[in-house]
Amino acid sequence: MLKNHLRRDLQWLKRQAGRERRITLILLTGVLAAWGRQLAPWPAAPTGSQVLLGLSFVLFAGSGLAWLASAYLITRTVRVHKEPVEDLRWVSRITRSKEWAFWSVSAYVAWHLLQFVTALLLD
Repeated sequence: MLKNHLRRDLQWLKRQAGRERRITLILLTGVLAAWGRQLAPWPAAPTGSQVLLGLSFVLFAGSGLAWLASAYLITRTVRVHKEPVEDLRWVSRITRSKEWAFWSVSAYVAWHLLQFVTALLLD
């Protein structure tokens, strides 16, 4: 009876991880498209302080690094897993990848807010 419960829980975890994987892939694609659209014609350096420029660069780099970490973890989930322990590692990688994708989105949103506030204050 315990094996049936564990098997059912593992199946639920795998279904949930599949949903999280799709969410992660959508987030990664969205962040990449947003950065591509935002920085297509590279914006001129603001005439404000160097602190704002440095903070802007840190947010941009942080978003990029979080995106790379998430992409790395999600690519490690492509392999076929044979044992239940590997299933749990697979679920764990997807969960961590989703967290990193949300960090990347958060850094993008913070960068966008910084640009907005800077434009308001400098003009």
